[in-house]
Amino acid sequence: MNSEVRQRFERMQALGETVCDALLMEVRRNGLPATAINPNLERAQFDLSRDPSDGTYCLVGIWRDAHGNKQGEILFHHDGSFYAEYDVICEHPAKPQWFVEAVTAWGNTTKLRSELKLLPTIG
Repeated sequence: MNSEVRQRFERMQALGETVCDALLMEVRRNGLPATAINPNLERAQFDLSRDPSDGTYCLVGIWRDAHGNKQGEILFHHDGSFYAEYDVICEHPAKPQWFVEAVTAWGNTTKLRSELKLLPTIG
């Protein structure tokens, strides 16, 4: 991690840990096992990415599995807002007509929201 990425990470670390906790709580709240996801900031690979909408740089963390496949992403915008998404990929335990694609969280330092991304099952 270069020095600018490290500095931004250190400024966002507490918020990032709160976001990771929110992702886990959303999964548990919906009856999925906590082991369905592993959004640990220590596992994410962080870098800066230019936001095409306003030209500012965002801090982006990517979670990957043991094979290098992307499992999730956490994005911190320059204004303090964030968005995170982590793949779940399983049937919904209480709603058989729905499939859980991912869990998401978004907001800023004063407001955090989270939800599951659901897809209807086929058939």
